[in-house]
Amino acid sequence: MSLYRFKSRETGDLVMLEPTGQRVLDILGKDPSGPGIILPEQMPAAVQALRDAVEQEEAEQKRLKEEAEANGELPPEFDAVSLRLRSAPFIEMLQRCEQAGVEIVWGV
Repeated sequence: MSLYRFKSRETGDLVMLEPTGQRVLDILGKDPSGPGIILPEQMPAAVQALRDAVEQEEAEQKRLKEEAEANGELPPEFDAVSLRLRSAPFIEMLQRCEQAGVEIVWGV
């Protein structure tokens, strides 16, 4: 399994397993297949996109649980580690890099 290593001059490297890294980049509208960059001016929108995705995932999981309970079924099982937990270090990295005015790169 491959890794994504996100780098900046403001923070330490952030390493994600391939499925999580690809999902985060997909949420941000970035191509996960090669090297890339997030500029400081793109970071507020990136943070908001991740927060929106977290809210959407949590709302969908709640809906599915309620639907299963209403039908007398067992609630579905979800990933043990939620998008909220997986994206938190990346959101922190985005916020720190935005404040410092430095980019985040990967695949370089």
